[in-house]
Amino acid sequence: MQEVNPVETTRAYAFEKWMKAPMPMVTLFKTLDVTRLRRISRRRRLKFNMLMCWCIGRAASQVKEFYLLPVGSKLMRYDSIAVNTIVLNRKGEVSSCDIPYTDDLAVFNVDYLRLTNKVAETCENNDIADSMVIGTSALAQYDIDGAVGMYSGVFNNPFLIWGHYRNGFFKTRLTVSLQFHHTQMDGAHAAGFIGKLQDVINSI
Repeated sequence: MQEVNPVETTRAYAFEKWMKAPMPMVTLFKTLDVTRLRRISRRRRLKFNMLMCWCIGRAASQVKEFYLLPVGSKLMRYDSIAVNTIVLNRKGEVSSCDIPYTDDLAVFNVDYLRLTNKVAETCENNDIADSMVIGTSALAQYDIDGAVGMYSGVFNNPFLIWGHYRNGFFKTRLTVSLQFHHTQMDGAHAAGFIGKLQDVINSI
């Protein structure tokens, strides 16, 4: 990663207007059709959460704004993306696990299983400092309509939250929320990302 001059990026105006805002985060909600993802999860015995994380990384890798992130008072550009997931560890508490994104789903799956198992056993977070990390939290045991992440003022990373998917007669749907820092992207970029996420799910 490297610091960039905001003036030399497409986020110059947003950096000026939103970096010092007391609440610079924006949240969008979208109900996705995850029928195909659920079917693949069952047929190939792959974790649904892993598939969601890979699809998120895949969609984000196609949106250039995801490679920029305000950190402290600076704007940083990253060369790679990672997806974070929350892990229930052996003590019954939660730990954080960053998984490096790769276009290769099989490789991502191996990394996902290896790293989440390690975090669960050691009860130690796995952090990747040199990638732009997309946070996720899957409340898969609960039927919720949505959730808005907490803005701590420390972490400006984009964050997605979802609960249990809902089965219909012909489709399985999942409502997700996306929280993002307005300096990093505008609503149109975020909505475009969600559209790409649906496209990735449909084509996986």
